[in-house]
Amino acid sequence: MDFDKIYAKLSDPNFQDPEKSDIYNYYIVQYNPDEEAEVERTLASFKDVLVRPNNYIDVLSLDIFDEFCSFLDSQSFGDSASFLKELLESEAEMSEQVENVLRNNAGSEDFYHWIHQRIQEHISKEGDNLRRPFIFLYGISRIYPYLRTNVLLTNYENYNEVTRYRLIIFYPGHKIQDKFTYNLFGQLKETNMYRAILLNEE
Repeated sequence: MDFDKIYAKLSDPNFQDPEKSDIYNYYIVQYNPDEEAEVERTLASFKDVLVRPNNYIDVLSLDIFDEFCSFLDSQSFGDSASFLKELLESEAEMSEQVENVLRNNAGSEDFYHWIHQRIQEHISKEGDNLRRPFIFLYGISRIYPYLRTNVLLTNYENYNEVTRYRLIIFYPGHKIQDKFTYNLFGQLKETNMYRAILLNEE
């Protein structure tokens, strides 16, 4: 992934204005899965640099996997929430019943509402001179197979506010020959991501 080109795009005043959206506000930044650690370090660096003078931008950086774990903690599972989190973060095999519980919760309206609330809290902050046009979303590789990116983007449309922010998804895979389809990890085909605009070419 060419980090300099991505940073140049984020620094573009036109791109920093969500009301000048390119038809839609979902964007994909594709990268090789073996770059995961470097991508996470770079996102933290982007966040630090963008908040400085010349940009004054406060970025919300959401790890979708960590958000899912926090969401599980908030639900009325009792002691089972911690158990589910431990399973998610371990290499242990899960029963079919547990996997179904995780899939159902990752795809639930309540979880999308959780993400929406996190974004709303961020973009609605007042009392400073910072702008908040970007939401970074990463952790796609860790939440798989409980939530696929194409499903997330499709179902989040009920909450999406096109002119208020740009949702930038950092995606461990690449676009394949037709311009609407991506391969997660370079192996698993995902469809219906046609509304997402690719920000970089590898």
